[in-house]
This record gives sequence, C-alpha cells and structure tokens, in this order.
Amino acid sequence: MNHDKEFVIRLSGLDLGQVIDGLEARAEAWRQTATFLETGEAPDGVVIEECSDAEEAHGLAENYQRILRSLMQQQTEQRDR
Repeated sequence: MNHDKEFVIRLSGLDLGQVIDGLEARAEAWRQTATFLETGEAPDGVVIEECSDAEEAHGLAENYQRILRSLMQQQTEQRDR
C-alpha cells in the first residue's frame, strides 16, 4: 500500500463521531504508555501498550493526534455545507 496516497472516505456524522472517539482512546492509551515508561506509574485500569520505549509511545500518540486534527478540521469545514 502506498502510504502517501490520500483517500476520500464518506461517513455519517454519527460514524465520524465514533471514529473520533476511537482515535482519541488510542491516543490516550499511547500517552499513558509513554508516561508509564518514563515514570513507572500508571493509573488503575490503564492498559500499557507494547512498544520499545517512551519515545516510540509518544510518536504513536502524536500520529493519532495528527489524524484526529485532520478529521476534525475536515468536519469543521464541512459542517455547515
């Protein structure tokens, strides 16, 4: 798969909200993993993701945040059409 290719995907508002919720949960899981790897502490109920180190976890969290920013920007631009 060409990772630089852009895709146009159509979703209902409800479905887009679900995708955003899921991506936010993934970003938070990776932020919590990075914190755990840096401090050795994690709140109760947090599942630590598998990765090499805190830097990788931060990078993955940022990737999810980048995707979220893109989706939310597009949502805002299209909301009143």
